[in-house]
Amino acid sequence: MYTDMVGYTALGQRNESLSLALVKEQRKIIRPILMRHSGKEIKTMGDAFLVEFPNALDAVRCAYDIQRATREFNISLPEEKRIHLRVGLHLGDVVESQGDISGDAVNVASRIYPLAEDGGVCLTHQIYESTHNKFDVPLVSAGSKHLKNVSEPMEVYKMEMPWEKTELSKKEEVLLPRDRVAVLPFANFSPDPNDSYFADGLTEELINRVSLVKGLEVIARTSVMGFKKKDRRISEIGKELKVGTLLEGSVRKAGNRIRVSAQLIDANTEGHLWVQYYDRKLDDIFEVQSSVAENVAGALKLKLLDEERERVESTADIEAYTMYLRAMQLFHELTPTSCREAIALFEGAVSRDSKFARAYAGLAHTWYQMSVWADFTLSVNKAEAAARKALELAPDSAEAHSAMGAIHAALDRFDEERLELERAIRLNPNLVEANLLLGVYCEIFGRFDEASSFVQKARSLDPLDPDPALYMTLPSKSNLLRLRGKVDDAIAAVEDLMEVHRSPWVYFQAALCYLQKKDFDKALDVVDVGLGYNPGASNLREVRGVAFALSGRREEALDELQDLMKGEFESDRINAQFWIRTALGDLDEAFEALMRAAELHSWWPTIKFEPLFEKLRKDPRFPEFCKKVGLPP
Repeated sequence: MYTDMVGYTALGQRNESLSLALVKEQRKIIRPILMRHSGKEIKTMGDAFLVEFPNALDAVRCAYDIQRATREFNISLPEEKRIHLRVGLHLGDVVESQGDISGDAVNVASRIYPLAEDGGVCLTHQIYESTHNKFDVPLVSAGSKHLKNVSEPMEVYKMEMPWEKTELSKKEEVLLPRDRVAVLPFANFSPDPNDSYFADGLTEELINRVSLVKGLEVIARTSVMGFKKKDRRISEIGKELKVGTLLEGSVRKAGNRIRVSAQLIDANTEGHLWVQYYDRKLDDIFEVQSSVAENVAGALKLKLLDEERERVESTADIEAYTMYLRAMQLFHELTPTSCREAIALFEGAVSRDSKFARAYAGLAHTWYQMSVWADFTLSVNKAEAAARKALELAPDSAEAHSAMGAIHAALDRFDEERLELERAIRLNPNLVEANLLLGVYCEIFGRFDEASSFVQKARSLDPLDPDPALYMTLPSKSNLLRLRGKVDDAIAAVEDLMEVHRSPWVYFQAALCYLQKKDFDKALDVVDVGLGYNPGASNLREVRGVAFALSGRREEALDELQDLMKGEFESDRINAQFWIRTALGDLDEAFEALMRAAELHSWWPTIKFEPLFEKLRKDPRFPEFCKKVGLPP
């Protein structure tokens, strides 16, 4: 492999100190990646690297990771401080002498890299033949090229980076699927800005209604709300969400009157499929929602599953319904204060209408969420009572079955959990939470292929969720790969996620990958970056303590643990004790924490497969723990 900085000579003539600084930064980027892919640095020549690999696949993966890391480095920098690299790869025999290498293969590699574009990788036919069926990034022919001091033309290939924007002809363009629909946030045109909850509520209600159209995939609320108040072209939003159909509109609420506009748009052509305006009394809001769902189904020539189901679960009391919408908006803020306020509003709604099933389902979800911050047993018991009431009133409520499934999961009732979640998905395949929780269920029992399918479904429905680890036990793609021993693939997956998300759980998963490779310094670096975005995140501090413990820095690990034991929530304190003590080999203290975690139902779901817990599983106390939480021994 040869790497080269584009424009380095010219930069050195203009600003020597800047050129030297960029070379230094380049080396900081490249060298850890070389180590990760078994690359042997032969020498540096100013701005260039010459590197040898044991096989072609390691070289190709390394080249890709170098360009990806360089791109990430450049994103937040002004143009003059960016690093621009070209990489060339060739496969052949070399002659080693006094730490250097030479031969025709080295000469060809040095002639290949100038053919690469800025940020690109070029490679020879020999590399292509060895790797093209084993590497996910496309390798496409750039034709035969005459190389300096090489007698015969050589076919050269280039790596098509996923971030490259290529202009496709109309014949080559892939149409976005019309059966994937996004309901964009309805604009609030109400004179009172405090009525924004009504526009947000209408958006969520329409997502629920359109989800009942048979054959549609409907994007979840968390992904579409990011487009609120953003001026973006329909075609751009369609590409970002990978949807071919978008529903957008506006709502104006004034007193007891509402004015709603709705339009269905083809994202491929930006043409209107259907437009409708409604000027009604507030009491008629449910008819408006039904009309919109029916028109979406009609425009797409599909069938509404059960158009009466939502009406049965809803209420005729407009004041109760208004309280419900306000409560849902507060619930989605996901803070202890907002959830307490939501509970009060849900309870107000059901006190006005004791048959309002959806309000009971919302109450169940909110009490379940409160179990993270408040008394676990009290919160889960209240959640279960609300979910059972919702199911009593509306046995076919997908949201109520999903809430009950989450509650069974929290209490380690695995068989009941699976039945409720499967029922929820049969009733509404577009429920993200139910798909995620079924993924967790499969992960707990080592059914990783099934877990992956549920994760992929959830991510497809909610591709832009700002926090992809809403649930601590989320079975991410990277975690499933890591548990199978595919750590390099897991790292690639989690690094892709880091390009989009700054969630502490993303950096936590990345750190676990590096710990599994015993690259403790890299794990600590990732934790530091994650803490930069999420100061004080307890899970990142836990994994930092684990990294200290595994790298022999016992006192630093204990100091980290001591600080974490001052945390507000018992579940966080127990997790810290369990993880760090296990890494230190202090199994008595680790099992003490684990048994307490079993009582609180906060134990780690992949405990039977997590490589860091191998010694723990060999201890004679581990079967006792499994029996306590209902796992097979």
